[in-house]
Amino acid sequence: HVACAFGGANQNYPELLGDDPVGRGVAALEKAKAGGVKTIVDATVIDIGRDIELIAEVSRRSGVNIIAASGWWLHVSPFLGAVSADQLSDVFVREIEVGIAGTDIKSGILKSASDVGGVTEQAETVLRAIARAHKRTGAPIMLHSYPTGQVGKQQLAILVEEGVDPGRVKIDHSNDTTDVEYLTWILEQGCYLGLDRYPGGLVSHRQRTNVLKALIDLGWADKLCISHDHISVSIVDLDPALASLAEQLKRNPHGFLFIKEVVFTQLREMGVSQDVIDGLCVNGPRNFWEGT
Repeated sequence: HVACAFGGANQNYPELLGDDPVGRGVAALEKAKAGGVKTIVDATVIDIGRDIELIAEVSRRSGVNIIAASGWWLHVSPFLGAVSADQLSDVFVREIEVGIAGTDIKSGILKSASDVGGVTEQAETVLRAIARAHKRTGAPIMLHSYPTGQVGKQQLAILVEEGVDPGRVKIDHSNDTTDVEYLTWILEQGCYLGLDRYPGGLVSHRQRTNVLKALIDLGWADKLCISHDHISVSIVDLDPALASLAEQLKRNPHGFLFIKEVVFTQLREMGVSQDVIDGLCVNGPRNFWEGT
């Protein structure tokens, strides 16, 4: 996430994001680029403050390619209950094919979210909307999920009912659990795994790497997408629901380079070959986008 807040925060209450949010975002991505990161997926959707012009400016000034997302997170407005899955699907298709918020900047991935409570009624509407948008555009799907409750099984069942190929789906935050059996089940359905909560708080980063190593040993390296869920600019102190992310930031001075500087070192110590390590941030994401 380049910047996280709430819908319309930067446009209406810019002071809540602090001084020079664009400059801070650029600095974070310039550091990432110097460390070898060429592209990030920004999973910030409208209800957590997506500002597409801010994202685009940070991309231009930093030189890092940013793939923007369409969809919805967990801040579901009660007004969304009056919107059908088909109406939402039309909105997401427009953002992919025409542009976001009156610009010609297009999103490249679809996102839906369910958490501790499983797939709620409104979350199901969003999930069906992104399924229909995917079928019309071919854009891949990422799912914020709750692996401890195996919520991915509920989410995937709805997508399959809508006719989505599991091979175009990535179930994220999957390294919030050490349940390799559940994670292997997801992979066996054809999905990709987003092991994207480094360094994280619910599970230590060492335990997350142990799970990553176990999945590599089982032959799944090319179906894994590892990442951070790192936020460069935020107002998380104002939102108790994001307090754990605020703690992540304090514990992660590496920013977008935690995986390169810490996790890759751990994998080498565990005996993982350099060829496999070199492919972890390339092969899985490329296969996911290409649907191969």
